Amino acid sequence: MPLITHPSSSTWILIDMSLVVRIITARQHREWIAARPSVSFLQLPEWGEVKVGWTSESLGWFDGGRLVGAGLVLYRSIPKLKIRSLAYLPEGPDIDWLRERVPAATLDDWLNPLLAHCKSRGAFVLKMGPAIATRRWQSDTIKSAIADRTAGSPNPADRISDLVADWHSTRALQVAEQLQARGWLQEGGDEAGFGDVQPRYVFQLNLVNRSLGEIFGDFNQLWRRNIRKSEKAGVEVARGDYSDLAAFHAIYVETARRDHFTPRGLAYFERMWQQLNDQEPERLTLYLANYEGHVAAATLMIRVGNHAWYSYGASTTADRDVRPSNALQWRMITDAHKSGCEIFDLRGIADTLNPESQLFGLVQFKLGTGGFAQEYVGEWDYVLRGAWAKGYRVYQSRRG
Repeated sequence: MPLITHPSSSTWILIDMSLVVRIITARQHREWIAARPSVSFLQLPEWGEVKVGWTSESLGWFDGGRLVGAGLVLYRSIPKLKIRSLAYLPEGPDIDWLRERVPAATLDDWLNPLLAHCKSRGAFVLKMGPAIATRRWQSDTIKSAIADRTAGSPNPADRISDLVADWHSTRALQVAEQLQARGWLQEGGDEAGFGDVQPRYVFQLNLVNRSLGEIFGDFNQLWRRNIRKSEKAGVEVARGDYSDLAAFHAIYVETARRDHFTPRGLAYFERMWQQLNDQEPERLTLYLANYEGHVAAATLMIRVGNHAWYSYGASTTADRDVRPSNALQWRMITDAHKSGCEIFDLRGIADTLNPESQLFGLVQFKLGTGGFAQEYVGEWDYVLRGAWAKGYRVYQSRRG
């Protein structure tokens, strides 16, 4: 029985822990991921090299000499005070949250050594976002709720989360309850004050045991019409390479101006390409929709195991009528299906059913694929050093 400090205090206590956390090599981490069905691309060891301004390390959970879990931790130091940092595991760690592989290990067995390790590394807060699904809503369920609102039904649902789910995980919901009971905090959006918050609600398309014809047939009429329209107009989708990132970035910047968000620099996407494709070629792929001799739209897709993610997209305003974005999505879905992926992930959506919300249009667009909305357990913070965490919040609020 090891002698350790509780992560949130300086008191020495005895904890019976069967699991030990220690730093592992990037190679060990990659081997772990390669043996799993899929792990979030944000947990790849090379993702730490993409994130300028952060340092990173790969951690492993060991049951004796056996590796039973892994995670990428990103550390962001307080400016000018390098001794303290925020620790963050985006969409991780990849441990046995639902007690399926190591049923004897409790949540405390997994998380206490993680907290102790991060505190020993100078962290004042640990933020994590377990990639475990709590609820799912099929397209028909969401469409029905939207139709009720349009028809003027009394007390219509305002949010997807207000609807009765078509599937839920009791174990995942229990994880959330256990985290809260153990002092973990959950805050919505950027109110957490620590940035890099990942979406709690995403939209996904199931590719398992379905032909491309069946997938296309489940698209709504507008999606099918737009894909055919792009083909008829002469839009041609092609795979790009590193040299084409500049063309992608140019229309990405145009998209940012139109949609009022701050774009990332070209160097960020060049790092993504180099880091993700260095270890596994074609992990990150670029797609270009060409129309009348120029790039009308472009997207990036990432694949890890049986999961493919639509990562970034951009389009010109002038070419919207020929529907290049629909053509790109269909090509990505087709390639993901051919490569054996089971899930095509369209990433984040807002939890809204209100047509007046500026975020509703994205829900409608992704809903047209006939997939499902999925809720994750969300991101959670554990305060390791209260005074430092409070000071960091003040610093962030003053930055605006």
